[in-house]
Amino acid sequence: MTKIYSYVLRIDDGAAPNPFWQLCTLTICKPAIRKNAQVNDWVIGTGSKNVKLNDGKYYDFSESLVYAMKITDIMTLNEYDSFCQTSLLNKIPKWKTKDWQLKVGDCIYDYSNGNEPIIRKGVHNEENRKRDLSGNNALLSNHFFYFGVEAIPIPLELKDLIKKNQGHKKIENIHLIEMFQQWISQFEKNRLYADPQMRWLFDREVTEKELSACAKQDFCNDEDETEETVC
Repeated sequence: MTKIYSYVLRIDDGAAPNPFWQLCTLTICKPAIRKNAQVNDWVIGTGSKNVKLNDGKYYDFSESLVYAMKITDIMTLNEYDSFCQTSLLNKIPKWKTKDWQLKVGDCIYDYSNGNEPIIRKGVHNEENRKRDLSGNNALLSNHFFYFGVEAIPIPLELKDLIKKNQGHKKIENIHLIEMFQQWISQFEKNRLYADPQMRWLFDREVTEKELSACAKQDFCNDEDETEETVC
């Protein structure tokens, strides 16, 4: 049975999810979702209440949809690394570049030397390793909708999709899932409607202090992986 996993996407920087290069992927952060979600399930990220944008001001996206991906493939992180090295090189982070999309690549864990991966320089560091790897899987989708900084307001009849705090919701209510699928189908799939809300951070030289702060914030956001079920 199709399910929807819903959570608050507090850091929309283009890394988790990574919606670029015609494939939306979730390979870091949200380990409980990555470990349990199945092909044909949905993962949706709703906005945070306080989002700092390029103008330095804070905005409320808490009632809006930032992205939705229908899972079309699942790989282990080891398999995902091999896949990226052969078929999707742009997902491997490249820090010494002016292309911000390459900086936020999500193929952070390099398994070339065996089952104990090396961390490539990217948005996560050693502090995130244990939690990232505990998710086991990389979720892939060629059926996704990404709105970023132009997050779409969620209709009143779909408000039960929204997770109000940390952790995530697992929606099993068939009627709610069907309403969501009908609503989301009005949008063009596999289209990047806008840039990530935090593009501004990576669209320039990023200091080690800023990078460490982002990794730490991701770590803190994933501390509570409790699941709320909507039947």
